[in-house]
Amino acid sequence: MNTTDILRADWPITLALAAPFITALAALACRPTVAAVRCSRLSLAATAAALTVALLAMATVLVAGPRSAPWLRLDTLGATVLLLVAFIGWVIARFSRGYLQGEADETRYARWLLATLTGAMLVLLANHLLLLTVAWWGTSFALQKLLLFYPQRAAARVAAHKKLLLSRTADACMLAACALLFAHAGTLHIDALTSLPKGESLPLVVQGAVILVAFTVVLKCAQLPFHGWLIQVMEAPTPVSALLHAGVVNLGGFVLLRLAPLVEQVAAAQVLLVVAGTTTAVVAALVMTTRISIKVSLAWSTCAQMGFMLMQCGLGLWEMALLHLVAHSLYKAHAFLGAGGTVRETMVGKLAEPVVPVTLARSLLGAVGGLLLVAGAALAWQVDAARQPALWVLGAILALALNPLLAGATPRGWLRGWASAFALAWLYFGLHELLAQWVLPGVGATSTLWWIPAIGFAALFALQTEIRLQAPWTRRLYALFYGGLFLDERVSRLLFRISPPHHP
Repeated sequence: MNTTDILRADWPITLALAAPFITALAALACRPTVAAVRCSRLSLAATAAALTVALLAMATVLVAGPRSAPWLRLDTLGATVLLLVAFIGWVIARFSRGYLQGEADETRYARWLLATLTGAMLVLLANHLLLLTVAWWGTSFALQKLLLFYPQRAAARVAAHKKLLLSRTADACMLAACALLFAHAGTLHIDALTSLPKGESLPLVVQGAVILVAFTVVLKCAQLPFHGWLIQVMEAPTPVSALLHAGVVNLGGFVLLRLAPLVEQVAAAQVLLVVAGTTTAVVAALVMTTRISIKVSLAWSTCAQMGFMLMQCGLGLWEMALLHLVAHSLYKAHAFLGAGGTVRETMVGKLAEPVVPVTLARSLLGAVGGLLLVAGAALAWQVDAARQPALWVLGAILALALNPLLAGATPRGWLRGWASAFALAWLYFGLHELLAQWVLPGVGATSTLWWIPAIGFAALFALQTEIRLQAPWTRRLYALFYGGLFLDERVSRLLFRISPPHHP
């Protein structure tokens, strides 16, 4: 079969590959000698073209089905996240035209923004683990340039250097995983690796490789105690923060989704993801409540949400992890790009007096009511508690999250609050069923680790209830959680002993 026949047979993949190809060409065209205005227009045009290609790729997958080639792959999972990344990239490029107008390094910004999007889209289309690793590294490298948009700021340099050290450690782990998998299987094609026989214990070499991949994701997704750089990169422009929090940091979740058939066969990797994810989600949720800065609070929120997504992956709830990835990306892009409106809404909310006082009885009533509503929604979708206990735990977490909506409802808005809560629970399980059958068929092994998030989030709910009730003993915890348990300081000392940041 000649090259023409290959392109004709895999034309959907060739079509999808046009998206990163367009952004890569536009990045090369944004040379230092090109006017900033022209580069800004070029980045907007390139991202709009990539978004159009992503839409066509999604339509092609839905009509013609998934396609796979030795190095590239296009299926519903990749097409969904490709469309998400292309859309967020287009929104950020459009926002940046006005936000960075007149900046001295606008041309450099456009070049590295397009390079970051190119690397991210190649990660989504890769069917070869080495290509995925190199593209992931390229995404991190290009983002590093954006984080140093203001290199004269000492805080920006320190945070970027910390990220550099952790990212290179993660890249080394990923390369080691590639070496181990190639030594065992003789190939790094993801299709071949994920089709290893199920039901049998994987060789120790393969298990070690999967654990290294899981640890890579923990580092790249800024899980405790390696989270400090994500909180401290706020010196970068707002569109860079939106790109990081809404796009790049989510790539770890996608890599786990792509390797799901392997991850769900390695118990140690699942334990690592569940423990790290649950701990990060619980601690970051508590730290977030102590923050005054909106952008810093959003950064801690990203840390918590990434933990929740990794926890879902460790539990084998892959479709819920994908739903979380898409929803979080869209929310964070809106939150950062609309930070001004978020500040105003927060100030208005703090100035407004609470309509209904918080009491222990109301909190317990809201929790019990939320559990009943979630149970009703789960039964309506015929969720099997014995087969999917982890999904019921996530439903219980959702019920606790709905507690403020139920406990704070006024007599006039009682029916509306409870109806909204039931609708959210019904939609949650409905999307689970849709994504399980449409996007990620054939994965989703039952996990026995559901008790870890059950204990963690029950403790979180109890502590948050005590804080809302203003229990005197909780005031002693304020300084501890405001400092993030001082984990980042310890990690920073260790990292900077190895490689101190450079000061001009």
